[in-house]
Amino acid sequence: MNEIYEEAIKIRYVEDSFLELFKEGKINGTVHTCIGQEFSALAFAGQINDSDSVFSNHRCHGHFLAYTKNYYGLIAELLGKKTGVCGGIGSSQHLHEKNFYSNGIQGGIVPLAAGFALGNKLSNTNNITLCFIGDGTLGQGVVYETLNIISKWNLPLLVICENNGIAQTTPINEAVSGSISKRAESFGVKVFEGNTNDPDSLLELSKEAIEFVRTEIKPAFFNLTTNRLKAHSKGDDTRSDEEVADYESEDPLNIFKSRNSAEHDRLLNKSKAEINQIIKISLGDVDLEYEDYVISDDFHYDINWIELEESNEKIGKLINRFFHQELKENRSAVFIGEDVLSPYGGAFKISENLSASFPDRVFSTPISEAAITGISNGLSLNGFKPYLEIMFGDFVTLCMDQLINHTSKFKHMYNHQVFPNLVLRTPMGGHRGYGPTHSQSLEKFLIGLDEFHVIALNKLVSPVEIYRIIASTNSPTIVIENKIDYGRNMQSNPVSFYRYAKNNFKFPTAKISPINQNSKVTLVTYGGCVDYCEEVLIRLFEEDEIFIDVIILSSLRPFDFDAIIESLDETRHLLTVEESSGYSGIGSEVVASLKEKMVHDFKSLRVASDDVPIPSCRNLEDKVLVNADKIYRGIKILL
Repeated sequence: MNEIYEEAIKIRYVEDSFLELFKEGKINGTVHTCIGQEFSALAFAGQINDSDSVFSNHRCHGHFLAYTKNYYGLIAELLGKKTGVCGGIGSSQHLHEKNFYSNGIQGGIVPLAAGFALGNKLSNTNNITLCFIGDGTLGQGVVYETLNIISKWNLPLLVICENNGIAQTTPINEAVSGSISKRAESFGVKVFEGNTNDPDSLLELSKEAIEFVRTEIKPAFFNLTTNRLKAHSKGDDTRSDEEVADYESEDPLNIFKSRNSAEHDRLLNKSKAEINQIIKISLGDVDLEYEDYVISDDFHYDINWIELEESNEKIGKLINRFFHQELKENRSAVFIGEDVLSPYGGAFKISENLSASFPDRVFSTPISEAAITGISNGLSLNGFKPYLEIMFGDFVTLCMDQLINHTSKFKHMYNHQVFPNLVLRTPMGGHRGYGPTHSQSLEKFLIGLDEFHVIALNKLVSPVEIYRIIASTNSPTIVIENKIDYGRNMQSNPVSFYRYAKNNFKFPTAKISPINQNSKVTLVTYGGCVDYCEEVLIRLFEEDEIFIDVIILSSLRPFDFDAIIESLDETRHLLTVEESSGYSGIGSEVVASLKEKMVHDFKSLRVASDDVPIPSCRNLEDKVLVNADKIYRGIKILL
């Protein structure tokens, strides 16, 4: 038992040292210490296998040390040094080593842990996953979405709720109603209870919970009563001195000190000598260089245009064919979404017959967009290639915490040690009468997501070709599939006096250019707008004898600027066309970026849908959304 107390004393001294180093200005940002909760870390993270995984939160130091034993890496990390586990980038809240992951966003780690646990189950390993949350996290809806799923899918995940009775400053009785244990029990999850003030009993109970999850391959929830002896972070503690004094009198390390003062002092001095030496060495370590952190991708290339061939295959069927082939050839591929099982096969039939062929890797989920995005993230961290279907693009807003605060952060936050490859695909666009909440095109919000590729399929470049490229990348990707295009054939009935080609950009750009004529305008568009642009080509010829270039982007992040500039150098007139509303949209970004990149000046105009909710009635919908008339008028105004 002395060995456990020695480790607890060592963790506490590290935390005390961090508070002192912060006061001295040697730690930047913030520090959340686990002083008073050390035995939680040791009872759980300290009693699992190296091949098991741990997902933790902002108060993660104890969990990290109990699991990894890497004191030097943690100390150097908080001191902002290159030798830290994440090169000093993540610091106190954002740590990664082995299968340990922490993030400071409350609740979001729970579906991540569930996804990692699902990966373990799919791999038929005996590994389990731990997820540490606090009582304050119980206000997050994604927690309950995930509890439901882990229970239905029998995932080997142990959720430990460190209930210290207070969030940052809000007592639990002001924030959490009812029973914590009964919340988990209501989802059919087995519940264990314990207290860090009784370390002997806790060590046995935690072993029992760990063994239950491992042998039964089922989830469990551990309601752990504990006491935080210090402030939420480095700031003031709003609790009374009397309340904190009561907690200190119950603290097992303080009791151990009072009963075994000589042994306590010996162990403390031993820890001081080791930790002080690590601090001294770490303070002399170098910082990470800017060039090692910000590694820019160069998308410049030598353009080569290849003639497109006509095809009469339907786009929706081609996407379905890709997924049948992908799941057949790639054992790490997993397909997730709502209502995707046979015989239904998804709202737009993209997963038709997929679950019949691959029942173990096609998952139909509850209406829990936040959770299933997090689960896909967790699968990605565990070596899988998750393809997540969000039924309508409008619902992507429910996924944004996972995309912004988790997926887009992992690569840089963990210092290029992980490369999340989540693929989120969703139908977007109007002209189907679905109304204000099922017709939106939200791509302008998505291109702001750092680290993501944002792809818009179109009817000229085969979706099979695009998805094969996506399948081979390690970058997180969002794929926008136009609803109307699902039922359209690939390139068919081209405008006879125009040439159709695609280039060699990473995600090929298509181009429609006049045969033996000079173009007056460069029109840049994407997705489902191609048909409207083709209508305009004919009308411009018949009514005005005007010819233009149409550049159809497959990639909205990154943009294929070289293809646009090649045309715009000749035309000096740019029209952008998007189905989204125009304010702060794709066109704005294209125009602004080209103004920065081009030597020659050019005129520009943006055409988009109106800045109002999309009506369901046909006559208004057709006028509000982008259409051939709007594009034609835009070209005439521009010229």
